[in-house]
Amino acid sequence: MLTSLKDLDVKGKRVLVRVDFNVPQDKTGKITDDTRIKAALPTIQYLLDQGSTVILMSHLGRPKGKEEKFSLKPCAERLEALIGKKVLFISDCLDEKSVANAPKGSLILLENVRFYPAEEEPEKDPEFAKKLSRLGDCYVNDAFGTAHRAHASTCTIAQYFPNKRAVGFLLDREVKFLKNALDDPKRPFMAIVGGAKVSTKLGVIKALIEKTDSLFIGGAMAFTFFKAQGIAIGKSLFEEKFIEEAKTILTSKKKIYLPIDLVITNSLSEPRIVQIIDVNHGIPDDFQGVDIGPETIDLWKSLFLNAKTLLWNGPVGIFEIPQFSTGTNSIAKALSEMKETITIVGGGDSVAALEQLKLQDKISHVSTGGGASLELIEFGTLPGLEALKSFT
Repeated sequence: MLTSLKDLDVKGKRVLVRVDFNVPQDKTGKITDDTRIKAALPTIQYLLDQGSTVILMSHLGRPKGKEEKFSLKPCAERLEALIGKKVLFISDCLDEKSVANAPKGSLILLENVRFYPAEEEPEKDPEFAKKLSRLGDCYVNDAFGTAHRAHASTCTIAQYFPNKRAVGFLLDREVKFLKNALDDPKRPFMAIVGGAKVSTKLGVIKALIEKTDSLFIGGAMAFTFFKAQGIAIGKSLFEEKFIEEAKTILTSKKKIYLPIDLVITNSLSEPRIVQIIDVNHGIPDDFQGVDIGPETIDLWKSLFLNAKTLLWNGPVGIFEIPQFSTGTNSIAKALSEMKETITIVGGGDSVAALEQLKLQDKISHVSTGGGASLELIEFGTLPGLEALKSFT
């Protein structure tokens, strides 16, 4: 069983909290999307209200050693503005003295834990997690976006807090929404899976075939399925190694929907020729598929109306090129209008599409973790969750 934050005695304690402040930034270091910081605010504010000294730790990017461009200092500044309380930024995540000297009730953000190689490879230096653990009396994991990583601050550290560890509000909400949808969904349960590669979502597709009533497959991964059916795909991306897997999936007795028409182009750069074709006619040699077509959009939207639970992960076209974003945007709008349906959206690009259209508030649950949500769908648990359960 996971201990919820409200069941943990945190009053007046130093609480070490793993958050996910891995936020996008522009070339100047300015944060361009603070969604993940905002998502952690309920847990942080609750702890502050309990008189806790809150010590936040996170990673940012993939630094090779201590790289200034991956500093969490901009996150400290944004958090301070959002929460309206001074944030003490400590430039070394293992600076025990600075943490100890902080006034009681302080809000602290430690520097990027990935500045130490042992964060990602805890077995190479077991002392790293042990040193981190000395900073707090209790441990809370509220970082759903990294709960699928067996890293020092998400897993190894938990063993040092027997009966003094808990799941934060964000992580708890993420898991409950996804687990309820997967384990006991309101039916019909439908799922849309998009993105570039079958290889990265093969396990997820197999898991969803078992759990859903209908599965819709779009994006570049659809071309591997078309190839498996002997349909000409022109220059479209596909994965030769997974054609046999695609054939097996297509023999499933479950309802699997592939696009029936496609937007195709001879170039991703201007000038370009853009056409709409029936899938059964095949894609000409010099063209590639870049989006689902209007007939597919209309058909899928009509079928979505029957869903009681609808999960979406991955764009169905090259949505970052506006001309090829119609399919992805249409799905986003369709889900936002389904008031009687439990709608769950995960995956960075799907969430980005919602945010561009300002529709995220009209979805039942928008996940903060793409990779974590996929692994939870596939395996039913995550290393970060198991770490909270297994150490006694």
